[in-house]
Amino acid sequence: MGADLSSPRDCSVRPEPIGYYRNPMYAVIRVGTSQERVTEGQVVRVDLRPEEIGADVQFEPVLLVDGDSVVAGPALKGATVSAKIIGDEKGPKIRALTYKAKAIQRKRWGHRQKYSTVEILKISPKA
Repeated sequence: MGADLSSPRDCSVRPEPIGYYRNPMYAVIRVGTSQERVTEGQVVRVDLRPEEIGADVQFEPVLLVDGDSVVAGPALKGATVSAKIIGDEKGPKIRALTYKAKAIQRKRWGHRQKYSTVEILKISPKA
């Protein structure tokens, strides 16, 4: 029924790494007021963009890592990260209440952030 526990496990074989380590090339891009670490083919949720769905957008990288080489600062001039907007979505609804005791002062408010979903198409070290 279950796994064969009578044979010893082969510990010399390591499982394949998960996440960013499959692709040694990645970039850190500035999106609005935040930064996001991206690789080619990754789908990322960023602050709402004014472009239409299906439009191509360019991001400027803050940091670019390709294997053992790390590029940052003025050396990144001309480097771009190409992406395509694939949709829009809303974040979780936040509800809050402000209240002051003995003053009959109450205010209820809420917020729901809007995001654009983009797919990273290509990371170009130099344009």
